[in-house]
Amino acid sequence: MISKNTPTTNCSSQTDKPWPWPPPPPLPPPAHPSPPPQLTTSPPTQLPNYPSQEPLQLPRPLTKLNVSSSSKPVAAAATTTKKKEETIYFDGGAHYGDLLANLLLGFTLLWLPLTLAAVFRAFYLRYRFTNLRVTVISGLTGQDRSDFSYDVIKDVQVVPRFIGEWGDVIITLRDGTKVDLRSVPKFREIAKYCLAMADKPAVLKETGPKGF
Repeated sequence: MISKNTPTTNCSSQTDKPWPWPPPPPLPPPAHPSPPPQLTTSPPTQLPNYPSQEPLQLPRPLTKLNVSSSSKPVAAAATTTKKKEETIYFDGGAHYGDLLANLLLGFTLLWLPLTLAAVFRAFYLRYRFTNLRVTVISGLTGQDRSDFSYDVIKDVQVVPRFIGEWGDVIITLRDGTKVDLRSVPKFREIAKYCLAMADKPAVLKETGPKGF
């Protein structure tokens, strides 16, 4: 219970009294507002074009080659390995005069075997002379064939027949084998050609004419 003698506080009188310190100064007016910063776009920076580096190559393992010493140059070895082209000097059969002469004499029984041999030479025998070899082809279908080079020739002889229109060429090989080519046309020229290809003196050993 409040006594009457207790002084009461008057709130309205206290608020009317002035503030014990001076009030704060007023704020200055705002300056001119600065414009917002503008964003500028610069072109993209171009990097210098440096040359690309090659990939690192590891050293290859060394390989030893065994090369034999030779006195001949490489060009000479290449030419020897190249196959030499073969050219034909003569390719034909027996002389036709051999057949005619034996046909005329074939009416006699004694000459008949020689006539048959002449017919066989005319139809089933061929001679071929090239710059590399001599070839003799015989048989009904040409299945019999013999070849030999000029290096194995030892000697060449000729035997004229009739009046020298055709003749036989007898070739002797180094092993002693004799190859008898009967009724060869142009037999002298062919024999000289064989001697020239065999590096022999072109001196023919010729005997006199002997029959047909």
